[in-house]
Amino acid sequence: MSQQLQRDGIWRHLWRIAGRYANISVFDVDSPAHLRDVLSRLPLFPYMQIDVKALCRHASSIREDDR
Repeated sequence: MSQQLQRDGIWRHLWRIAGRYANISVFDVDSPAHLRDVLSRLPLFPYMQIDVKALCRHASSIREDDR
């Protein structure tokens, strides 16, 4: 499921935190409700501890595909 969400451009980045069973992910969603829908469909969702931080494109970013 995570691979399909990455191919669809929803799960933009996925990094493993070294030495832990944890990751840092960046999602590109339309709203908090959309993020909730995506996360709640993950098979391990009932067992996950999730912290959410809203991000926006930095004005100095040179990457055109950052939204």
